[in-house]
Amino acid sequence: MSVFEALESGVRSYSRSWPVVFSRGRGARLYTEQGKPYLDFFAGAGALNYGHNEPNQQKALLDYIAGDGVTHSLDMFTTAKRDFLETFDELVLRPRGAEYKVVFAGPGGTNAVEAALKLARRVTGRQLVVSFTRGFHGMTLGALAVSGNARKRAAAGVQLTNVVSMPYDGYLGSDRSDLEYLLGRLLSDPASGLDLPAAVIVETVQGEGGVNVARVEWLRGLSDLCRRHGILLIVDDVQMGCGRTGGFFSYEDAGIVPDMVCLSKSIGGYGLPLSLTLIRPELDVWKPGDHSGTFRGVSLAFVTGAQALRTYWSDKALERSTRTKGDHVATALRSTAEKFASAGLEVRGRGLVWGLDFGAAGEAATAAKVCAAAFDRGLLVETSGALGEVVKLLPPLIVDDAELDEGLQIIDDSVGSVLGG
Repeated sequence: MSVFEALESGVRSYSRSWPVVFSRGRGARLYTEQGKPYLDFFAGAGALNYGHNEPNQQKALLDYIAGDGVTHSLDMFTTAKRDFLETFDELVLRPRGAEYKVVFAGPGGTNAVEAALKLARRVTGRQLVVSFTRGFHGMTLGALAVSGNARKRAAAGVQLTNVVSMPYDGYLGSDRSDLEYLLGRLLSDPASGLDLPAAVIVETVQGEGGVNVARVEWLRGLSDLCRRHGILLIVDDVQMGCGRTGGFFSYEDAGIVPDMVCLSKSIGGYGLPLSLTLIRPELDVWKPGDHSGTFRGVSLAFVTGAQALRTYWSDKALERSTRTKGDHVATALRSTAEKFASAGLEVRGRGLVWGLDFGAAGEAATAAKVCAAAFDRGLLVETSGALGEVVKLLPPLIVDDAELDEGLQIIDDSVGSVLGG
């Protein structure tokens, strides 16, 4: 471990919670260099929805490399990019009636968000963007500006401007929804002091913010507000897209049509870097080079991304499986919460993203202690939320029933060990 301590920056984070050296992975498990297995309910923070080294993608990748396929192409035309676009259109866009053009924004989710914000301001000629409490959209300056976490915002080192934050669904209490009253009234009142925004950016489920789930009624209301006032609606689906909540896009259950959608993480399939900003065709006012970057054409991600779509999105099987497994996770976590009812644990989630909130259990470190206890038992889970008060479960979508039960039992045992059950 000494080389990491000597040479790697102190900014590293996950390795502090999991102080082992991993050497290989397959499916829902990672293995240390000594061969010890860990069940992975972290899944690359959502970049590995299809698990580690999924065989179909691995074969497609190896065949492409062996055939001297173009590895890097900036935004030039390649066979790999064409195959990805055709597959994405055939299996994702057209079946959902999603009429979007694709912006290859760069390697990461924050790049997709930056492209969306830039384009919204270009199209509307306005600067202000509405974001939401506890939201998280990335670590570059524009994405940080629309994020809520004070510590991450402070790390920017400069003032983050042209953004106004509004309460996310449930922020003011589980039985309240003041979106129309607060945002709607402000937008309708010429004396409110709120300038007409260029865009609203939202996550349908706030992963980093504590697994906060917006109701479909709230999302529909937000979409209606944007439409009435000529504001562009951006859905950040970087972590919750690619099937994480059931449907390929997390907003599908609400029946809304965003103006832009940000995708990354599992869109590359194999964990390779790729991000897309989907935009309605009439918003495509870019001129050549208006939004560029070196790593917009990582062909290896096109290859594995296209293969992932062919393997998992040619039918509804993965969607049905994710929803069924999600119901099972919800039942198990609620059983754990009931077992320790005096701690006031709260369970939240959709599909295969779930959170166990320890905010009422006392000190914020409780969730971290549970994650540490789970690691000792062979399970990788992380915390989320403003104070790290939520144990966040993000298993790969391909996890089998036995592995799912194994992980849920470890969570239950870990909660018991920390709360004294």
